[in-house]
Amino acid sequence: MAVIHLQIESLTKSFGERVLFENITFGIAEGERIGLIAANDSGKSTLMNIIAGRMDYDSGEVVFRRDLTVGYLEQNPQFPAGLSVLEACFHGQNEVVQTIARYEQAVAHGDAAEMDSLLTRMEALGAWDFEQRAKEILSRLQITDLDQKVETLSGGQLKRVALAAALIVEPDLLLLDEPTNHLDLEMTEWLEEYLAGRRMSLLMVTHDRYFLDRVCNEILEIDDQRIYSYKGNYSYYLEKRQKRLDAADASVARMKNLYRRELEWIRRTPSARSGKAKYRIDAFQDIKEKAHVRRNEQTVQLDVKQTYIGKKIFEVSHLCKRFGDRIILNDFSYLFSRYEKMGIVGNNGTGKSTFIKLLLGLEPADSGTIDIGETVRFGYYSQQGLEFDPEARVIDIITAIAEHITLSDGKQISASQLLTRFLFSPQAQYDYVAKLSGGERRRLYLCTILMSNPNFLVLDEPTNDLDIQTLNVLEEYLAAFSGCLIVVSHDRYFMDKVADHLLVFNGSGNIKDFPGNYTDYRLWRKAQEAEAAAAQRETKPAAATATKPEKPKERVKGKLSFNEKREFEQLGTEIPQLEAEKAALEVEMSSGTLSTDELIAKSERIAALIEEIDTKSMRWLELSEL
Repeated sequence: MAVIHLQIESLTKSFGERVLFENITFGIAEGERIGLIAANDSGKSTLMNIIAGRMDYDSGEVVFRRDLTVGYLEQNPQFPAGLSVLEACFHGQNEVVQTIARYEQAVAHGDAAEMDSLLTRMEALGAWDFEQRAKEILSRLQITDLDQKVETLSGGQLKRVALAAALIVEPDLLLLDEPTNHLDLEMTEWLEEYLAGRRMSLLMVTHDRYFLDRVCNEILEIDDQRIYSYKGNYSYYLEKRQKRLDAADASVARMKNLYRRELEWIRRTPSARSGKAKYRIDAFQDIKEKAHVRRNEQTVQLDVKQTYIGKKIFEVSHLCKRFGDRIILNDFSYLFSRYEKMGIVGNNGTGKSTFIKLLLGLEPADSGTIDIGETVRFGYYSQQGLEFDPEARVIDIITAIAEHITLSDGKQISASQLLTRFLFSPQAQYDYVAKLSGGERRRLYLCTILMSNPNFLVLDEPTNDLDIQTLNVLEEYLAAFSGCLIVVSHDRYFMDKVADHLLVFNGSGNIKDFPGNYTDYRLWRKAQEAEAAAAQRETKPAAATATKPEKPKERVKGKLSFNEKREFEQLGTEIPQLEAEKAALEVEMSSGTLSTDELIAKSERIAALIEEIDTKSMRWLELSEL
């Protein structure tokens, strides 16, 4: 029987009259990797903060297994000013971190007795590997200046340092709130593999649907103040959730039919009613309530008008841009066609956002020209978002742009009606911006952009802080969008849905135009890497033989033995086979057709393959040196 790490019993949390969730119960067992899903402002981050001990709750119980170690990545992490990056990784309540801090303090004060007493505990906790592990993880997250002070870091860098701090202690239970925000595609894929290869339990909030599909083996959904559990990955959740909603609709429809019959019965003459069974009269109110259940399934409506766009869009000729020695564009030329939907991908720092600002005239080019068509009307959604006045009311921000907005069917609606379509209730429309959550601010920002009826949308990381329901609506809107689109996003699922080709920024001005979506590109890239690795293995022994000076006669003992030679040849055959098996498994896991058990089995097999490939590769290198 699986060990239960955490048990939540009858948990309720409200803010004033607004109830987020009521009497919810669930547990997290050893080895479970759970994704937490809900609409924005339904209580995901609140629940995470309650579990992490950062927030109180109204009633219920939160019970941890004794001696359980917990790591927590919050949505907006903070560290005390003055800490270096490496010190921030040691800043926490984990026993390993505290033991290291005590040991460092003892060293600083020359307290030999304290140092001796801590040595055994350091060994037992594996604390000697802690700093090296921190450096390796920070390196994979592209944090290289370990002495940099945390107050000088950008928001994205700070989130990655906090992620490293949560990972390096290798807790029994890891809580992650939007871990893929501010990670580029390469980092996200590394994090997938890292989590898949660990036995730690996981509770995670994320809008990255591929991440949910590949990492999680259970989905929890907060809906209508209740919690629902789905024992499978994200694809399984989508299928079973729809069946649950269909069953609920059918149940309400049956209750409505029964209610009509009971209403007719209850309305009969008083003399006839006196002879009716009391239990049936009492049950009438219950039937009435069930018949009038309304599922809270509100979604954003984005059907705003798009202005006409002509044949001439824009043409970039010989564009160059650099910052010091860092090259962004080097003699780049491109002709944008009508109705084109371009995705831009690449690691952080390769110039994606700068490229967009160049096109929009927000950043000057060093040389080259950009010729934009007369009918083009840009709508720009920036990664930083719009700085709203926190003392302004939501309705005032919209009416300052326009009192009336034209929809796709030509109908005009008021600013208040538009906000209702973006899920701002009449009461919320008169709230101050300072009261809005991150998701609500993003929805308001999207509203201000679309209400200007653009025909060319430029979206820089539009998926951050948007819930999955809103993302689905935005994807449908962009797929049917009759204008042009450029989107920069680290959300692979989103890119697959909206982009018909990619510009891949490889750094130093190297830009590749790839004819396909992100999944196509990922498979192509892995095939290229496998071919390059195979070619390197084939050429390395020959190159080593050609360049290695002839050994003196007395060093014959350095030659391979018969068994070593056989092993060397066998490894050269086995390693490509293992890499091919790993690539095939990754393709299968991306198909969305596997059952939960199959996904778990293949995930475990991939982790085993990675370890086996590393071991055999190291042995091959050892033998090749001989």
